[in-house]
Amino acid sequence: MTPTLEDILDLLEEVAPSGLAASWDNPGLQVGRRRARIGKIHFALDPTPAALKSAGDQGCELLLTHHPLIFRPVSCLDLSAYPGNVILDAVKSDISVVSVHTNLDAARGGINDILADLMGLASVEVLEEMDGMPGAGMGRIGRLPRAMEVPVFAEKVKRVMGCLRVGVAGPGDAVVRRVAVVGGSGGSFVSLASEKGADLLLTGDVGHHHALSAESAGMVLMDAGHFNTERTAFEEFARRMAKRFEAKGWAVSVSVHPDRRDPLRQA
Repeated sequence: MTPTLEDILDLLEEVAPSGLAASWDNPGLQVGRRRARIGKIHFALDPTPAALKSAGDQGCELLLTHHPLIFRPVSCLDLSAYPGNVILDAVKSDISVVSVHTNLDAARGGINDILADLMGLASVEVLEEMDGMPGAGMGRIGRLPRAMEVPVFAEKVKRVMGCLRVGVAGPGDAVVRRVAVVGGSGGSFVSLASEKGADLLLTGDVGHHHALSAESAGMVLMDAGHFNTERTAFEEFARRMAKRFEAKGWAVSVSVHPDRRDPLRQA
């Protein structure tokens, strides 16, 4: 069976309910026809022109992204600038665009659970639970199977996340046993991670004051980058969704956008 876009949206609602999304977010259908048949899905972290072209080159009917194409109500659609240029090309190419963002971050089995799995954490709990939604919320915290020194853990992060370097704040001679993870931008979770007994918080977009907070708390703060933490987890999400499609008996093939370059590069 080849599902419709509506079928895909219904499944995503089961996997990452829209009610888990932050109030400022706009996940879900961005561009498309709900009755369109979807046989090929291209996964990409961002709905860039390159990602849309890659989807088209592979004959995909759907571009499924983590970051939404449209964040705020559109009052002017400039077709020569982002996001208008992507919207125009999506419509012309008859490629739907859908996102699963903070709802996927918070969901069971979502970005942060995947990060915890990739880092080998055990006895994983939600770092910041959502009221009335057990097992859902932002970030995860768990234990490593064996204690690691900070440089050893940093090498593990670089290997898993595919990054050349990581930023580190806090005690460099610490022994890491309990680890908190927040995909994307999670520097604001320093205090909560420390309160919950984390020796180290792994995240991205760490700012100066986040680093100072970590030093003050005596906790290690490791910045693997917004792009790397989310891209790595979202690629694994694509693989897990392919298994879900197969389990439902859907004739859907999955591909992942090959561009693995962080848009914020070192000069």
